[in-house]
Amino acid sequence: MTQRQRLLMCPPEHFGVDYVINPWMEHQVGQIDAARAMAQWEDLRDLLALGAAIDVVEPRPRLPDMVFTANAGLEIDGTVVLSRFRMSERRGEEKFFRAFFESQGFAIAPWPQDVPFEGAGDALRDDARNMIWCGHGWRSSEQAAAPLEKIFARRVAALRLVDPRFYHLDTCFCPLTSGAVLYYPAAFDAASRAAIEAAVAPNLRIQVDEGDASRFACNAVESCGRLVMNDASDKLRRRLLDAGVVPMATPLDQFIKSGGAAKCLTLRVSGPSAPETVARG
Repeated sequence: MTQRQRLLMCPPEHFGVDYVINPWMEHQVGQIDAARAMAQWEDLRDLLALGAAIDVVEPRPRLPDMVFTANAGLEIDGTVVLSRFRMSERRGEEKFFRAFFESQGFAIAPWPQDVPFEGAGDALRDDARNMIWCGHGWRSSEQAAAPLEKIFARRVAALRLVDPRFYHLDTCFCPLTSGAVLYYPAAFDAASRAAIEAAVAPNLRIQVDEGDASRFACNAVESCGRLVMNDASDKLRRRLLDAGVVPMATPLDQFIKSGGAAKCLTLRVSGPSAPETVARG
């Protein structure tokens, strides 16, 4: 029997744009509609709960980006590397996510204090190839690849991000269980594009244009044959259907004001869990 997918989420009770640390946040300070953000988050949670168990970590005041649980760390097979945030505005989240993982019995891997790493925002599992894609250039360090490879015993491919709008890898790159990869080529330097092309066969590369990238189409969560995302063009929807995955759009415009969407709002974790488990630290 296939184990049900488990995702960690954090309600947006304290979500807002309170500072500017990426281009999406510019001119958005104080512009979040809190009721609409909560409704969008609940719609996403309910949609994902059709195919996944949802754990909910307690939100904390004055940590408006804690809702983006993808940045809590990277967990595989019971071992987690916790994030070392580059931006001081987010470092307060670290102790609360550590408390969650410790309370759930995960092993915390040691990590160099001087190597910025922003979790599953920049480190994406590719189970079809038994590897990890690791983005760097804006938030995580290029030096993160080597310790990740040692900790998880998987090949790690480092990809340099060059467009500040796509500051985390999960905003512009999405490996699917089929082996296909959804990505926005212009977000990467030439060497990184070549690395993607070397690892992924042409028929498995699903390139998106700037319009779909700006809709955060790559910032998607795959669950039970569906790809849950903010939005996608008709052209991209047809391409995904041809690849055997059903795109499902759910509006997340309030979170895009802060630079995140479906994938940013979730973190894949291992093990059984009851829906709506609240972890308090």
